[in-house]
Amino acid sequence: QVQLVESGGGLVQAGGSLRLSCAASGFTFKNYAMGWFRQVPGKEREFVAAISWGGARTLYADSVKGRFTISRDNAKNTVHLQMNSLKPEDTAIYYCAADSSLRRTVLAGTITNSRTYNYWGQGTQVTVSS
Repeated sequence: QVQLVESGGGLVQAGGSLRLSCAASGFTFKNYAMGWFRQVPGKEREFVAAISWGGARTLYADSVKGRFTISRDNAKNTVHLQMNSLKPEDTAIYYCAADSSLRRTVLAGTITNSRTYNYWGQGTQVTVSS
């Protein structure tokens, strides 16, 4: 049974930092790209960042580029999202997700589409106060 469990969310002041983690189990984690998305009530789920199965390649939404860093530890089946210089507009529920394609070779295009992912965590709330 595939499980993705996020942790690390919370309340932080603008300009602060948070580190989200996602623990994966039930599939061969090292063979799949991973992504982070976020969602605000009433809005569509939004791509935040993705990392290739080996960890060498990353992709970020323009809104978080230079502030967020995605990383993974394939030995521990975990993916992280380091969030710095947080802004009130970063407030959302953050989800990690597993790519549906085995060892995806190109980290671009469809990797930003939520329908590319077939497994999702339950989400963790991030609230940034002004």
